[in-house]
Amino acid sequence: MQENALPELACMCASLRRASRVVTSAYDDALRASGLRTTQFSLLQALDRGGELTQGELGERLAIDTTTLTRSLRPLIADGLVASVVGADRRERRLTLTAKGRERKRGATVAWNGVQRRLKRQLGDAAWKRLADDLRTAAAVTL
Repeated sequence: MQENALPELACMCASLRRASRVVTSAYDDALRASGLRTTQFSLLQALDRGGELTQGELGERLAIDTTTLTRSLRPLIADGLVASVVGADRRERRLTLTAKGRERKRGATVAWNGVQRRLKRQLGDAAWKRLADDLRTAAAVTL
């Protein structure tokens, strides 16, 4: 890994967004053949791991606001990858991954794993774990 290849930015938000753009681009390139974007793949992963979730629960797990989540889910529901049913409270939406969604996720996982391996190799095991821990901590901060 080439250290200090990019200039330090004064703003933590700008630094996180820069890193996010670079990493997201690599995942999007790898997932392109599956017809999924990284954001959509993340939703499928969360539903696969979480089972049936309300839209609020899914948004909370991924720290996505309701409007953005609704917009991101719309094509997944339209394509039959995610099922959305009204919950006990008519305002509540319960989401599940369909068989078609599981199959699409499974196919895309091969490409996703390739990016995961390359990134982990370039960072090294210790930095990979540290980054994952630091990002989880940063996402839990209440500002």
